Amino acid sequence: MSLKIDRYNSTFQKVISQILMEVKDQKLKSVVLTGVEITNDLSYAKVFYTILDNVNKKEIEESLEKNKSYIRGQISKRVDIRHTPELRFYFDNSIEYGDRIEKIISDINTK
Repeated sequence: MSLKIDRYNSTFQKVISQILMEVKDQKLKSVVLTGVEITNDLSYAKVFYTILDNVNKKEIEESLEKNKSYIRGQISKRVDIRHTPELRFYFDNSIEYGDRIEKIISDINTK
């Protein structure tokens, strides 16, 4: 991956996080971005997220889809890029997976 794409990935992650804190939809304030992967042609951005609070995952998905065009518009205003990539949101369950593995290991150690 190129250095330019890496820079865009980190910039987009920061900017989208800021936008989510400013959005009127209160449910989106519990979303934490875990990463962004922009394609080499800058046409798509995979935005990986997880949820902090016990908010319904389905509601968060719907809110992200509903606010996707607003978020993309805000990115175009804040990031100097010719064409703002189309956003695609993906739930990142690696944190839940890590917690589950950690619990299994601690259960084994206590036995």
